[in-house]
Amino acid sequence: MVPPSDSPRPRRFRGSVLPVLLLIAFLIVAAVSVGSWLQFTERQAVDMVDTAGSAAADRVDVEVNVQQVDAAARELVLRVRVTPRGTLAAKDGIAPVDDLILETSAALLGDLQFKALDPLTTRDVQLGVTGGSISDYPFDTYEGDIGFWALLGGKRVPVRVLFSNNDTLFSITATPTASRQEAGMALRVSRSGSLIVFVVFMMIVMWALASAVIIGAWYLTTRRSGLVWPALAWMAATLFALSAFRNTAPGTPPIGCVMDWFAFLWAETVIALCLITVVITGVRAAIRAEDAHPSPS
Repeated sequence: MVPPSDSPRPRRFRGSVLPVLLLIAFLIVAAVSVGSWLQFTERQAVDMVDTAGSAAADRVDVEVNVQQVDAAARELVLRVRVTPRGTLAAKDGIAPVDDLILETSAALLGDLQFKALDPLTTRDVQLGVTGGSISDYPFDTYEGDIGFWALLGGKRVPVRVLFSNNDTLFSITATPTASRQEAGMALRVSRSGSLIVFVVFMMIVMWALASAVIIGAWYLTTRRSGLVWPALAWMAATLFALSAFRNTAPGTPPIGCVMDWFAFLWAETVIALCLITVVITGVRAAIRAEDAHPSPS
């Protein structure tokens, strides 16, 4: 009896699948490793506290934490906590020994005043930033400056600023400015790395969907398949789903930003033109088919 000719096929199949599985496993491990590194570096940036000003024992510490970045209004919402140190503190450091006035730079809206021996409370202030435009989303950058002077009982006292960022959608670089009379920092505000990666991924997906629709439209028009309703439904669904997908971009990007001009608007145009072309070609093919095979009267 002749042995079956297809007996070794399972071994060849397993041998061809194994390299593919190893490649997929390698890509998964590489992607997770890169993602873990990016997440760790961003977490370190969020936990970082930049300092500027005096290190004297008798000073006023000003803890500045960014709560929110409003790119549309070009403002940063800062939460400010003031803590006197050394002989300037009363009641275990929760109150100043005399009236305290914390003067701020012009970019900050308003000075802060605290009564003697009254417990200090946190204050929210706004910082105006300059440069950049939200239409450059997600590559928009802004600049700003913060500065503090402290007067305790009418006399100037040393100040130290501790700056941190709590808005995960933005990355803020703080550079101390050299000055003997103030504690100040120059700020550079940009979108966070994870946000940029996500938006770039969204743009790639938009072009990938548009390319898929182009391929489908080319196949339908060259084959003269007539009106293929499932294909038309898929194209129309992609056209409207892309708008909803675009609106999921973090940070509420405005219409006409870089993401729109680089991907979204063109992808929508391509999909709409493909849909119209397929409908016109399908109608013509259906009419020709009816003329070639007229229905019996």
